[in-house]
Amino acid sequence: MTSPARDDLAAVVLAAGLGTRFRSDRAKVMHPVTGRTMLRHVLEALRPLGLGQVVVVVGHQADAVTQEADAADFHRLMTVTQEEQRGTGHAARQALPALDASIRRVLVLPGDTPLVRPSTLERLADADIDSDAVLLSVQLDDPTGYGRLLHDDTGRVVGIVEETDATDQQRQLRHVNAGMYRFDRHVLADVLGALDADNVQGEQYLTDVVGILAERGHTVRTVEADIDEVRGVNDRVELAAAAAVLRRRCLEELMRSGVTVVDPATTYIDVGVTVGRDTVVLPGSILQGRTRVGDGATVGPFTRLVDAEVADGAHVEQSTVVAASIGPDVSVGPYAYLRPGTRLERGAKAGTFVEIKNSTVGEGSKVPHLSYVGDATIGDDVNVGAGTVTVNYDGYGKYETLIGDGAFIGSDSMLIAPVRIGDGAVTGAGSTITNDVPSDALAVARARQRNIDGWAARRRQREEGRGR
Repeated sequence: MTSPARDDLAAVVLAAGLGTRFRSDRAKVMHPVTGRTMLRHVLEALRPLGLGQVVVVVGHQADAVTQEADAADFHRLMTVTQEEQRGTGHAARQALPALDASIRRVLVLPGDTPLVRPSTLERLADADIDSDAVLLSVQLDDPTGYGRLLHDDTGRVVGIVEETDATDQQRQLRHVNAGMYRFDRHVLADVLGALDADNVQGEQYLTDVVGILAERGHTVRTVEADIDEVRGVNDRVELAAAAAVLRRRCLEELMRSGVTVVDPATTYIDVGVTVGRDTVVLPGSILQGRTRVGDGATVGPFTRLVDAEVADGAHVEQSTVVAASIGPDVSVGPYAYLRPGTRLERGAKAGTFVEIKNSTVGEGSKVPHLSYVGDATIGDDVNVGAGTVTVNYDGYGKYETLIGDGAFIGSDSMLIAPVRIGDGAVTGAGSTITNDVPSDALAVARARQRNIDGWAARRRQREEGRGR
């Protein structure tokens, strides 16, 4: 079935509030949930609708919120500023002059509802297409905190009363407003002009539009929604609850697509992460940001991937990987730290207590344990012995180390950059290499060993004579 054309439909996202209950210097909609801000979640839910326009109303920290909205790279998106936060109705009123002449219908929704799904917004957009007003509603056993829908004797919606303004009898009502609406543009513009601030908060409520429409003879339709989709986020407790819902959705989607998540309760995967089929994610793993994991890989246990690329068949165990690329069949960990700019080619290894930064490790090369590699290019089939350090920083600048194919770096080698180790070259264990090493050469740079016969026995005799 083809979806209705929505070129004449705009969305107004209300994102001006500070969110005082967060006790934060950050604007409310800028708080992150599973890798995206709340505002970005809402914008991504709107993206599949094919809207004619999106207007984001900003206020607190307007520059930061505007930048976040623009970063969504949304078709025909603009922001308008609500200079004074005088309520949701006042905020919606600021947006109307920014709408294109072609816009006939308007979705209005808050920017702090990261759980809403595109399918629910599509139902709201397309329900009773000729109605002047449609709102999302929810039936709740515990409606605390939500505005209650008021009905007349025929069941027609005649208004919404916010909890702070509701009577004890009205607070018993369980049919509540979910805070998302679709209006005829011109009807909304007319009614917004009639709003007042005669309420406990002294604000212009968008919810009052419903009562005014009913008084003027308009029929207000409702579309039922799942509470998990329309639950607002007003403090950090609710933020954590929303994150749990989003994580569950993400993990269920991955598992249904062919990913094994051994313990969903201890696995945290951001919504923007992709994982290939037959990959196994072990307990305690955290996959964040723009991380991409291929097919048949193993991640974990206790592994953190941030903006990482993990190719097919790779194995990352008990390690941290940030903005690094791990090639096919690579082995990482346990206890490795791959920092930004690191690239491990096919079949390479970064083992126990290895840190690599801004470096390339070639195919089949191994850095098995206890090493630091920074600003280096390591060729294919190289072995880097335990305790090796590329000494890349002199207090003022960073310098590069180049290691050719098939080289063997002895344990506890200090490679003082800038330096080049040729193809097939060998450095002796414990060497401090300050000059280039030609291909196939052996470089030994350490003090010659001297054995002093009988020295240890004489020392013991001397110390025992002192009564030690």
